[in-house]
Amino acid sequence: MKKLLVGISLAGSLGGLPAAVPAVSSANPPLAIAAKTCSSGYAHAVIGRQHKCLQRGQYCARRYNRQYRRYGYRCARRDSYGRYHLS
Repeated sequence: MKKLLVGISLAGSLGGLPAAVPAVSSANPPLAIAAKTCSSGYAHAVIGRQHKCLQRGQYCARRYNRQYRRYGYRCARRDSYGRYHLS
């Protein structure tokens, strides 16, 4: 009988305890992706879902010409090797 009473009282006391919850630290929030900073003379742009620093004369991909035009550049000038450059 004593064992039964001890078991019931122990189960009742454990049932009333709050569940252990892991502590969440707010000291280190997730880092946000910062925009790329470009030197003077360059224009920051998002081309092909990537942050780029653009300047006239750089190599470019013709498939992104519409995106380059959004920032005031054209991918139209070809060199003697057939590669395109921003103009």
